[in-house]
Amino acid sequence: MNKRLISKERKQYLKNKRWRQYRIWLTQIIVLVGFLAIWEILANQKIIDSFITSQPSRIWETFTNLSSNDLMKHIGVTVYETVVGFLLGTGLGIIIAIILWWSDFLSKVAEPYLVVLNSLPKVALRTSHYYLGRSRNTSYNCNGNCNFFNCNNS
Repeated sequence: MNKRLISKERKQYLKNKRWRQYRIWLTQIIVLVGFLAIWEILANQKIIDSFITSQPSRIWETFTNLSSNDLMKHIGVTVYETVVGFLLGTGLGIIIAIILWWSDFLSKVAEPYLVVLNSLPKVALRTSHYYLGRSRNTSYNCNGNCNFFNCNNS
């Protein structure tokens, strides 16, 4: 757009909009730095329990220690697994949706089951029950593993 075609009012409006966005960004940074500073001071003065709430300096120290221990590799694996799981779940969901859309019979057969599955908490739908019911007491010959169907803690 030609600069000569922009009115003075429009230039002033754009300038005010940029200045407002800058002030918002600057205020957000100040609030964040102030929050972290107050948190650090309160933890150092023992006004808040740093064992429960930690403190920014300890969090930063832990983060830098994790960074030296292949943190990026672990983040990469997590991101990879998240993306692959999302793509597989989305692809499978689309395929099932297309099948149910095409077949009225299968749609009617699956409807009550899909309603029940939709009402269940999503953590109840996990495929592996290895960590469900993990017990602190491992002296009952079940190695701390207990699930709803098979538990040796009798």
